[in-house]
Amino acid sequence: MMHEDMLALSPDDLRAQLQEKHIDLTNLRFKKALQQLEDPLAIRRTRRDIARINTLLREYDLGRRKPVAE
Repeated sequence: MMHEDMLALSPDDLRAQLQEKHIDLTNLRFKKALQQLEDPLAIRRTRRDIARINTLLREYDLGRRKPVAE
């Protein structure tokens, strides 16, 4: 998911996305351990997506970002 797409998500959607990314990261780590991982950079991208989502959630918590009205 692109960073611009994350900006349009609500905090609840971000939390759901965060949970999915953690599951993806776990699966990627298992594949790496079994030497079945085709794209080693996928782990890095997933970790960075998790960090981006955590940053956005923290901004919502601090009140620096308001949910986008649809």
